[in-house]
Amino acid sequence: MNLFVNIRRDLHQIPELGFQEFKTQAYLLSYIETLPKERITIKKWRTGLFVRVRGLNPRETIGYRTDIDGLPISEETNLPFSSTHDARMHACGHDFHMSIALGVLTHFVRNPINDNLLFIFQPAEEGPGGAEPMLQTEIMQEWKPDMIFALHIAPEYPVGTIALKEGLLFANTSELYIDLKGEGGHAAYPHQTNDMVIAACTLVNQLQTVISRNVDPLDSAVITIGKITGGTVQNIIAEKARLEGTIRTLSPESMKKVKHRIEALVKGIEAGFECEAIIDYGSMYHQVYNTVSITKDFFEFFLEDSTVNVIECSEAMTGEDFGYMLKEIPGLMFWLGVDSSFGLHHAKLSPNEAAIDVAVKVMTSFITFKGNV
Repeated sequence: MNLFVNIRRDLHQIPELGFQEFKTQAYLLSYIETLPKERITIKKWRTGLFVRVRGLNPRETIGYRTDIDGLPISEETNLPFSSTHDARMHACGHDFHMSIALGVLTHFVRNPINDNLLFIFQPAEEGPGGAEPMLQTEIMQEWKPDMIFALHIAPEYPVGTIALKEGLLFANTSELYIDLKGEGGHAAYPHQTNDMVIAACTLVNQLQTVISRNVDPLDSAVITIGKITGGTVQNIIAEKARLEGTIRTLSPESMKKVKHRIEALVKGIEAGFECEAIIDYGSMYHQVYNTVSITKDFFEFFLEDSTVNVIECSEAMTGEDFGYMLKEIPGLMFWLGVDSSFGLHHAKLSPNEAAIDVAVKVMTSFITFKGNV
């Protein structure tokens, strides 16, 4: 079996949450230590890694980033290499991303190009966000790439398909947490209370008007409340309630407008229900915006390659903190077809492992082209 398929299966069994990727970091290091060391320099950052590969005649540095964390999901694939960590799963393909990165790294350690390479194994992509703080490290400032690449698996595309576009690929995203505190009490005496279940339900309905009435119909935005908690038992009026959700917009300006309207509605809930409310936006991710010139080069490079189908796609409301890196460094991200009947963040996600070889070949060939110009 392919070495990097085996690596993917090993990593799939040890998913860890953001900034808790201790076993993952140790596994990555143990593999990298087996490679020839003449051109490699490794530096740790929290649970992540920077791995620099010195070029033959460097003029620039090319970066390649992979995320390494998992999700708080209980796996339901019944695979023989299922997660061994309770309520943890690589349900977003980061096990694929890491094995591909190791495949690309291995190729260039053994087949060096002119330019330097920097491989970034980034923790906490799913939250609270590792890309932005990694950018601010002294290591990154010392080894900062002149261009940078990344990929993300796409269950909806067949193996052999690469999908991307110039400019905006992924949306601006923000978590959304709203805590409401009123006055609880006995269900028989509602007039002596301020019911936070009613307040929460009212606020959920009001939030839906932000998209329909405050965002330009020719723009796009989403507010989703995915979780509501409140109360203790059936005959006590709830003193507290909590809404948990996400905001996604195609422009930074719309994100500001949506948040402004949310804050206004929450103030109205405070006044109308005589309660206290606290808004926490949690992690916010900058849009993924592919550099036009580099994306054009990518399309042109694979135009005559019959082994891979590179297509143009539409932007998506997906969030990815790689956007912070693209904000400072020219580069691109693309979708890698993995042909799964279950989507991202699903407990039964099972990508086709044949995509690993496809991605390694795509990235090694394009980086070789860019790094030997």
